Amino acid sequence: MHFREFRQAGHWPTLVAAFLYFDVSFMVWVMLGPLSLYITQDLGLPVSEKFTLVAIPILSGAILRILIGFLADAIGPKTTGLLAQLLVMAGLGWVALFGLHDRQQAQLLGCLLGVAGASFAVALPQASRWYPPRFQGLVMGIAGAGNMGVVLDSLIVPVLAERFGWQAVFGFLLIPLAVVFILYALMARDAPTQARPLAWRDYAGVLRDSDVWWFMFFYSITFGGFVGLGGALPLYFTHWYHVSGVSAGVMVALVVFAGSMFRPVGGYLADRFGGIRTLECLLAIVSLSYVAVSRLPEGPSPAVTGGATVAGWALAELPASAWVAVALFFAGMLALGMGNGAIFQLVPLRFRREIGIVTGLVGCAGGLGGFFLAKALGVSWAWQHGFAGGFLLFGLLPLLGLAGLVGVRRRWRTTWGAASGAQV
Repeated sequence: MHFREFRQAGHWPTLVAAFLYFDVSFMVWVMLGPLSLYITQDLGLPVSEKFTLVAIPILSGAILRILIGFLADAIGPKTTGLLAQLLVMAGLGWVALFGLHDRQQAQLLGCLLGVAGASFAVALPQASRWYPPRFQGLVMGIAGAGNMGVVLDSLIVPVLAERFGWQAVFGFLLIPLAVVFILYALMARDAPTQARPLAWRDYAGVLRDSDVWWFMFFYSITFGGFVGLGGALPLYFTHWYHVSGVSAGVMVALVVFAGSMFRPVGGYLADRFGGIRTLECLLAIVSLSYVAVSRLPEGPSPAVTGGATVAGWALAELPASAWVAVALFFAGMLALGMGNGAIFQLVPLRFRREIGIVTGLVGCAGGLGGFFLAKALGVSWAWQHGFAGGFLLFGLLPLLGLAGLVGVRRRWRTTWGAASGAQV
């Protein structure tokens, strides 16, 4: 594949705009991950409720992806994206001015942040419809790499919260949101061939296709693992390895960098070697990573924690066991991110005409997977004062996904895969 051919095949300003929109939206969607360390400290929430708080935006985003996908097909992706961005900016501005004073307000904020998570159902179909089947893996990988917003969250949010307080963070995040809103309004264009407006019966019709359910299951593992860990790892590192908020942010940034930056690589490998074969290898790596993490012992507490708001080990003082955890999570997140790209090489090939509705459903399943991962870690802590149970549970799911792929690969390759003209 030549870059010139790729550039001439679609509309690259829309692809860039979709990437930026998804990037800042993802950053806002998972901001409660690192910020929960500070908000929950002021609100006095127990550990299990901290994991619930970071899981709420993931659940809200999962549900809203279906509604936003429906709206994008009805009034157009660009109009939907602009309206969603305005709503999110209004919510952040409110919190920046008036703050959060109890658990209920924090939970309502989490529900609103789900609107940002629903950007998936706008940005990816908007980019996909501009490009032919042979570029779908790469295009969806580039647009989906906007999930690197969680890297920015992990690096920036703890530093801002330590220096200016957590409420000020909402005001700071309005700056990149406003810049991207302007760029998106200027650069993004809806493809000439848009999907017809869909009714709810169309969703019911698509759900009667077993392939939709398989893609939903696979994505609940890969994207669910990515977003669930992105939200929960700051709490995991601070409670299991007793690190400071800033140190936890850097550790999470290292981990999620692998998942976000290598999503396009997963799409490229799927275009080259087939999405099924690529995904089979990646699911095996994910399972091994989760199981290995579940066996890690709790790290030692520092004798002196310093004067930070969220105190603990500084980055230069981290025990070796904490770096072992980072390495295992890095490998697992690498496979999760590439798995996301591989799945969305296959989805547009199978559901070209229904890409908007299927993207919403598959994205919803991914968000649900992330919600249950974060929630399972909180429940695991409440039951056993540890995280082994939660990680073991999610170590079994990739094995089930691998078995499912083995069961469907022959049919997929000999039916719609053969008709697509792409590598499946």
